[in-house]
Amino acid sequence: MTSLFKRSAVTAAALLLAASAGVAQAQSAGSVVVRLGATQIAPDVKSGDLTAPSLAGTKADIKSDTQPTAGVTYFLTDQIALDLPLAAGFKHDIVGDGAIAGTGKIGEVKALPLTLLVQYRFGGAQAKIRPFVGAGPTYARFYKARSTLALSALTGGTPANPTTLSIGSKWAPTVELGAGIELAPRLSLEACVTKTFLKTRATLSTGQTLDATLDPLSVSVGVAWRF
Repeated sequence: MTSLFKRSAVTAAALLLAASAGVAQAQSAGSVVVRLGATQIAPDVKSGDLTAPSLAGTKADIKSDTQPTAGVTYFLTDQIALDLPLAAGFKHDIVGDGAIAGTGKIGEVKALPLTLLVQYRFGGAQAKIRPFVGAGPTYARFYKARSTLALSALTGGTPANPTTLSIGSKWAPTVELGAGIELAPRLSLEACVTKTFLKTRATLSTGQTLDATLDPLSVSVGVAWRF
């Protein structure tokens, strides 16, 4: 992730956790909270080798992306809530790594993480600050994967018959740590960090495959409105 975004997220989280209790938030059973903000997804890639025929040690890395996001939280009780993050999708560049680290961009893929989290919110419904933890399943949907001429050149493709690729969509567990702080009687600032434990496989039209652990770290900051 970019250092600026990371510093901003860490600062926001520190302010949230350091704030003292005060004005009522009233996030109680039956409350619905809608938020708008931004999320950065930064994969922590551990790439396997592209299968033969390929240069030994041919690996790949996936770059981070930041997009506007939204979400809906429903409080089942004063402490337990269901959270549904919403996004239009993220676009990640795929670059060469290992033996082909200097190759540059070899493809791109769009990703849509579909996640449902069960959260536990600390403090009472009237607390000004409410740290929370969460966990739940994510379906990582990968689509519109595209290769570049660089990938075709590495794998024997031609401009007339380029190498194409696909990336398998997978289920994975996600955990979350965050906090919310009241800005006004119905308005709050929320920040959270999530970690998804994700493995997938890229398949080329040549029949070659590459397995990778992605384990993306996501940082989200947004403004939330309670109904």
